[in-house]
Amino acid sequence: QVQLVESGGGLVQAGDSLRLSCAASGRTFTSYLLGWFRQAPGKEREFVAAISWSGLSTSYYADSVKGRFTISRDNAKTTVALQMNSLKPEDTAVYYCVAGPRYSGIYYYPGTYNYWGQGTQVTVSS
Repeated sequence: QVQLVESGGGLVQAGDSLRLSCAASGRTFTSYLLGWFRQAPGKEREFVAAISWSGLSTSYYADSVKGRFTISRDNAKTTVALQMNSLKPEDTAVYYCVAGPRYSGIYYYPGTYNYWGQGTQVTVSS
């Protein structure tokens, strides 16, 4: 049974940093993408970032977080981290860890990912 367990959410002020972590288990993730989506109240789920699990660490970012967020992987620990710097109030959302086959090619599409974590709340106050 695949499990994606997020940790590291919390309440911070604008300009602060926060690091989310996702522990993945239950299968091998060769040829998978692992990443993060977020959903703010009243809004649709939004792609944040993704990284290839095997081979070169190819990463993808939403324009809204590029230059502020960094995704990384630790294959030995089977974890994916999202370092979030210069946080803004509009980053407030529930952040979900996701995993899905890379061959679909559409990294920003929620349907690409067949495994989702339970989510962790990130709140950025102004």
